[in-house]
Amino acid sequence: MTPPNILMIMTDQQRRDTLGIYGCDWIPTPHLDRLGEAGAVFEHCTVDNPICTPSRASIFTGKPVPGHAVQRVHDNLPPDEVLFTERLRQEAGYRTALFGKLHVSSRVQEEHQRHPHDGFDIYEWCLEPSVSIQSPFNGYAAWLRETAPDFLAALRSNGRKELHHPEALHMSKWAADRTISFVQSMKEEEQPFFCLMSLFDPHDPYEDYPLAFRNCIDAAKIPDPVVSRTTQPECVRREQQGSYLGRFADFSPEEIRKIRLGYAASIAFLDVQVGRVLTALDDAGLAQDTLVIFLSDHGDQLGDHGLFIKGVALYEPTTGVPLMLRWPGHLTAGTRCTALAQGRDVAATCLTAAGLDTRSCLESEDLVAMALRNAAWRSSAICAYRNSGVNDSGSFWNPPMHATMARDQRFKLTFYASGGLIQRELFDLETDPQETVNLSGNPVHAEVELKLLGDIASFLQNEAMMAAPRATSSIPNAAQRLQNRIK
Repeated sequence: MTPPNILMIMTDQQRRDTLGIYGCDWIPTPHLDRLGEAGAVFEHCTVDNPICTPSRASIFTGKPVPGHAVQRVHDNLPPDEVLFTERLRQEAGYRTALFGKLHVSSRVQEEHQRHPHDGFDIYEWCLEPSVSIQSPFNGYAAWLRETAPDFLAALRSNGRKELHHPEALHMSKWAADRTISFVQSMKEEEQPFFCLMSLFDPHDPYEDYPLAFRNCIDAAKIPDPVVSRTTQPECVRREQQGSYLGRFADFSPEEIRKIRLGYAASIAFLDVQVGRVLTALDDAGLAQDTLVIFLSDHGDQLGDHGLFIKGVALYEPTTGVPLMLRWPGHLTAGTRCTALAQGRDVAATCLTAAGLDTRSCLESEDLVAMALRNAAWRSSAICAYRNSGVNDSGSFWNPPMHATMARDQRFKLTFYASGGLIQRELFDLETDPQETVNLSGNPVHAEVELKLLGDIASFLQNEAMMAAPRATSSIPNAAQRLQNRIK
């Protein structure tokens, strides 16, 4: 079988419930909705970590967090790790291209040095519009330097305070333009391609969207933040007092609504850019031979549960992301897959489609096969936060905060550990999808809680063995304490 082209479209910090195909009625996403309607929509995709760098390291290596050693936002992917794109290029003869964000290592590392096994023939990197502008790898800044030096100067001067970027100069449009040019250049080629269009939107600061797209959002439909109805764990309360965006209590309802509006407008804008790329794929006559993958690296709380952005609190707005695949002739249009997918499954999916073995990522599953049988090998999905994010001072949390989540298709358990304090949250996602009532300790749900505790304990035990000796002592200690509790 001839290997397919692969077009992978990634957004940054986009929660699952922001697309019409997942039931959202307040953000217009017609192009992404049509993409989902033409293939498979995954109802339960869980990220491996709720922070950019560890999550993306999992996506591109096919490994859970302990497998690649990237635990925190400023960690670097070890040089001996191999991205699946490298295998596509070397072993299957793919022409590979990146337009936008990679972030499998820290910003400082990627600004100065490419990963030796990133696998991209064309590498037009850009972490976000206004950072690392002087990096020799920054394709967006290089383009602005030639076409719009005044806007580049404004980004350099104002950073994230430069608001409402012009549509013609926006990073999302640049990435779409470059992707379209690449697709057009490949239409007469026999060589298959892998193209990663990786956007920064809808990541904060929420006000870089082109101003005209504000009118796409009906402010009256913007939902209010979800409020928890039971006492939250200490780790969650600490984050409410000092996420890098600020203290939740310091934001007025109007300011939170403005954040949500900007987030939504960014999604409406990126949806248009995705539509342009998909049209270009059609026009080049390549759609039938191309596997299209759409996903995000993690979500955003947007004020839900008294929280902003992402972090230790492993609620669905952070851990649940959109995941859609379209592959004509291989996936039936209108497929809804309820199996437990994870971000790291993208690696095995691409390798399998290219006819390569997946021994380099044994804990990654082929999403095409998963969608066809509507079942996964795993009985629960795991998300692991390892003091991964920073607080409002830009520092890692002290004492460190760790959280490990296991979910099946109905229940979700999160195990929080910090400074010797261990707490749990259990939610019934069927009857309480907004996760407002903690059922941990309820004898009615003792059996499912014990089962999910066992899954977490197994993960922690494996993590301790894989991470030693580089792991912090709190990981094996937490594993032992949990094993003791289960016994």
